[in-house]
Amino acid sequence: MTTIPLTSAPYSGALASALGLPIVQKARNGRPRIMITDDDARVASSIRALLTTFDYDVEVSNSALEAVGRLSDNSYDLMLLDLRMPGIDGHQTMDLLAHSGIEVPVIVVSGEKDIDAAVGALKRGAINYLRKPFRSEELINAVGQALQKRQLQIEQEEMRHRLECSERMYRYLVDSLPDIIYTLDPDGHFTYVNDRAQHLLGYTRDQLIGEHYSSIVHEEDLDRARYVFQERRVGDRASRNVELRMKSCNAMGEQMVFDNTLLTISFNSTALYTKAATDKEPQLFGTFGVARDITDLKRAERRILYQAYHDVLTDLPNRALFKDRLDLATIHASRNNTGIAVMFVDLDGFKLVNDTLGHHMGDQLLQQVAQRMRSNLRKGDTLARVGGDEFALLLPEVKRRDDAATIAQKFLWSLEQPFELGGQVVHLSASIGIALFPEDGTTMEDLLRHADIAMYQVKVAGKNGHQFYDAQMEAAANEKVSVVHALHRAIELNQLEVYYQPQIAVGTRRIVGAEALLRWNHPERGILAAGEFLPFVEENGLMRLMTAWLIDNVCRDLQKWNNSNHSIERISINLSPQCFDRGDIGTRIAHALRAHGIPSSQLEVEITENVFISNPQNAVMQLSALADIGVSIAVDDFGTGYSSLAYLQRFPVHTLKIDRSFVRDIVDPGGHYPMVLAVISIANAMSLKVIAEGVETTEQAAYLEAAGCSLMQGFLFAPALACDAFTASLQVDG
Repeated sequence: MTTIPLTSAPYSGALASALGLPIVQKARNGRPRIMITDDDARVASSIRALLTTFDYDVEVSNSALEAVGRLSDNSYDLMLLDLRMPGIDGHQTMDLLAHSGIEVPVIVVSGEKDIDAAVGALKRGAINYLRKPFRSEELINAVGQALQKRQLQIEQEEMRHRLECSERMYRYLVDSLPDIIYTLDPDGHFTYVNDRAQHLLGYTRDQLIGEHYSSIVHEEDLDRARYVFQERRVGDRASRNVELRMKSCNAMGEQMVFDNTLLTISFNSTALYTKAATDKEPQLFGTFGVARDITDLKRAERRILYQAYHDVLTDLPNRALFKDRLDLATIHASRNNTGIAVMFVDLDGFKLVNDTLGHHMGDQLLQQVAQRMRSNLRKGDTLARVGGDEFALLLPEVKRRDDAATIAQKFLWSLEQPFELGGQVVHLSASIGIALFPEDGTTMEDLLRHADIAMYQVKVAGKNGHQFYDAQMEAAANEKVSVVHALHRAIELNQLEVYYQPQIAVGTRRIVGAEALLRWNHPERGILAAGEFLPFVEENGLMRLMTAWLIDNVCRDLQKWNNSNHSIERISINLSPQCFDRGDIGTRIAHALRAHGIPSSQLEVEITENVFISNPQNAVMQLSALADIGVSIAVDDFGTGYSSLAYLQRFPVHTLKIDRSFVRDIVDPGGHYPMVLAVISIANAMSLKVIAEGVETTEQAAYLEAAGCSLMQGFLFAPALACDAFTASLQVDG
């Protein structure tokens, strides 16, 4: 007979085939392979560039059919899939993968805002759903978690495969079976054990024969062991898969876990046993059992289960475990008429630390934050990490509102103490929203949502504090969602307009330029000034889109005026700091100028001093590129922010604008207004133009003109005008 050695490694393909066993795919030790499927080449390219920096093997396909064809060899570890694609969309692609038997984890990366799109993707097996635009760390974390889960699944499958192989081999090689085989007499004493017992437990056969089973069973498992080792049932009713902890006397001295399959044997009385003449029922001879070591499997299952419900970075419960505990807490509180507090904690300033010091330092900061917050918990409280820099806290048995406020304040105090990261001192704060059960909601979903809404109110109010939920907050939040949706529709339905604020040369009273201002022709509220909707635009990532619309429309109007021989020196456009984030604002403006045939000298961009602070090096490069093609640069609201003459020297600035707050203070032409004089002096010293905005009275105009400011704008001369009205004023002025 051929002897086949047994090892802990998976069986070879030939042996598995001979035994009728499936061959599982081994976990690869090389770089993870990732397929990006997105018809938007720019998005796919940017994702690929980001993931390649993490040493992933990334490929891109622009269509679903191409992707499915390349995935058919099942050699990919992850797929990043867009939903909205021509031909076969993302949902259909997932259906096709399932129909084709292609098993690959899928993360949906889509701009779809409809919740049905996300639900549809998750129902089809997507392991995550990221909405465009997303933060780089969100994508990297999602990909890392997906690949880690993939690796653990493959390892678990290999482990289960080894156990299945052991079961099949039992049929062929009983004497070499890697399980403990034993028999017991009716009193529970061992009558037989195989050599595997010595290999696993350290006991020789002679040591166990005649011993009671309780001598090797963990004391806490003796009650369950009675059903295993003194089993009296047969067939399908016999005990199966009962887990027991066994004592061992090996060098490790480690407790081991076994999965026991038991069978009670009934013998014919004419064979080895006797029975009374009147007894027609078979007598119990003893118990036969098979015990398999599943210690490694239990460890793997515990590890997978733990990681499924805990955050890998901070070792805190994750969102899933937090929701489970919150759900149980609400049920318990309802039954016992007790209170619950739910807190939503968002770190203030974490993004700045992450961007300036790097993600590695950001991760260390999150770990330190988690440790400080954990130190302030009561027994029974649950702290969870539910997002990048977001935490949630469950406080059961809260009797008073002040108790929750006290704990929130402890969190704030602990976070206000400086953190040390790589030799650098970092300061941090947090915004905390609090919802109470049952006042603010009786369901898990309502409590989490209301705590989140309250946290947002703290952000709006200036951060670094806590706030209890109030019903009026939800109305404001719903209004915000409505406004954001309407803003998306405003661009599609052409509801935006450009108004022009004339800039006047006081000496000639002629219009020499204008400031382009956005207006929203709201279908219900009428014409809305920029201040009524631009904060929502900036907060929700629409500024670049609206700025592109503004640039194109201003260039179109300039083209019309030039073709009609209307004299206009320049139009200025306000640029938000967000417009400089991607580094393409200069390219956008240059393209618009070329497309409409506009001389670059007719366009001026207005920036605030915040651009100098957020990323000065990046801003210098982009503004210099604009200046190189002839676009002039104006600093708006000069003197109200982080003013610095050093910035003026570094930046290619051509114009300073005196803020309306300084102009408003002028009430006497013969008075002394040092801030106005200072701005004009700086402009003169650096050979810059100076424009005063918000000029509303003749006294203001007279003082400014006497001080050397000859360019002004404001209601004294004209309000902001719609395009047609401004065109008419150019005709009159001409």
